[in-house]
Amino acid sequence: MHETTLNIDGQPTRLTHSGPEGAPVLVFLHGFPEHALAWRQVMRALPEYRCFAFDQRGFGISRNPAPDLNGFAMKHLLADLLAVIEHTGQDRITLVGHDWGAAVAYAAAFAMPDRIEALIVMNGVHPICFQRALSAGGPQSTASAYIDWLREPGVEDVLRADDFARLSGLFAANMDMGWMDGPTRDLYVREWSRPNAVEGMVSWYRASPVEVAPLGQPRPLPDWAQADLRVTMPHLLIWGAGDTALLPEATHGLDELCDDLTRVSFQDCDHWLHHQRPADVAQTMQDWLRKG
Repeated sequence: MHETTLNIDGQPTRLTHSGPEGAPVLVFLHGFPEHALAWRQVMRALPEYRCFAFDQRGFGISRNPAPDLNGFAMKHLLADLLAVIEHTGQDRITLVGHDWGAAVAYAAAFAMPDRIEALIVMNGVHPICFQRALSAGGPQSTASAYIDWLREPGVEDVLRADDFARLSGLFAANMDMGWMDGPTRDLYVREWSRPNAVEGMVSWYRASPVEVAPLGQPRPLPDWAQADLRVTMPHLLIWGAGDTALLPEATHGLDELCDDLTRVSFQDCDHWLHHQRPADVAQTMQDWLRKG
């Protein structure tokens, strides 16, 4: 595993990479409140692939436009990703996303399908399926109530207080955090402690067009969620069934939006399955890629 710095539009960005030159390329996108290093164990379990993971803007070592939410528009997130894809030297790559990384991965699948050979998502949601679940005002609205809270002014100070106690609580809410040992937490606290880091992380929620309907008060779908956003490349969805932040209903209808979808469920995992069973997650990815 190697760590370097990639200049993206003049901004130093942490890039980790592993695997042999010339091997098929996988690019990994992390979510909240993580960073490129979150993929270390999965990448190490894929020695036959050339793997890359980078800090997305607002996280770790990257461009952080906060509090300017325009800097977190999806077109900018995709431009960062495209810079990494260009850096790999390959025209087409397999894209892997988790949580917010999955949101960028889906957007890339819609916007630049010529560069994405295959799409792998772990506990992340297609934007239309997610918005449908949120607009219904059902259980997903309750599970996602934290979204509007993270958009409130001053929440950064609350998240930072008492050695990031509330941020750690969001991370761990009803989840198995056995993988978060002392050194791992120290690593995360180091990343969260960077200047403007929490502001950058919550900016993803503030910049998102997602609307959370109150429980029992369904709303019409916003206009953007009525678009035809199809996944045309082979798509693997790996799901930790114990996820309490993203519920199964948030993936309802995904089959109708994909040309070639495969679902694999890990019954003994939750939102953090890439930490809980990294070797098995990597093996699932490898088996699927080999079949393709």
